[in-house]
Amino acid sequence: MTDPTARAAASTSAVAIDRSDDPGYAEWRRRIDAVWDDESLGERETMRRIDALVTERPDDPEALAEAGGARDSAGLESWAEQLYVRALDAGLAEPYRSQVTIQLASTIRNLGRPEESIALLDAHFGDQPEHELAAAASAFRALALTSAGRQVEAVSELLITLAPTLPRYRRSVRAYGRDLVGLPEED
Repeated sequence: MTDPTARAAASTSAVAIDRSDDPGYAEWRRRIDAVWDDESLGERETMRRIDALVTERPDDPEALAEAGGARDSAGLESWAEQLYVRALDAGLAEPYRSQVTIQLASTIRNLGRPEESIALLDAHFGDQPEHELAAAASAFRALALTSAGRQVEAVSELLITLAPTLPRYRRSVRAYGRDLVGLPEED
């Protein structure tokens, strides 16, 4: 795998693909989403159905990402990693690029490389605290921190992320989270 920091840095410059001239895309996307929404399917059947749809768009970065997700859900992390990397390298556009970055980071952590997972999330989301998936990225970063034996940093991460959502005690929870890792109080 190439350097995750370089991949994530490149990920923020991905250009959205204009699908307006692709009449089959919306229907394909709807069918993909229907497979994921069908909770009666087992992991292998989900993968089989996703793969059948992927064959319709074999060079599409979204299709590669969906194939990766199906393998990830089935516990085939090494295979999922390869497909996620191919999707990102092929120019996967937002919003899927950020989603796959999180999924890849989770997969990398599950494969026993938590520091690489943390680096990938930091590179992609570190300068985007307002990103719609920033809190989700923080949750997966906290899991990677825990896997790396850095539990206090993980708790700090979660407290700081949780603080803005609290009806009360926001300032205190954020301050405690920062204090856990020796960060100075914010002004």
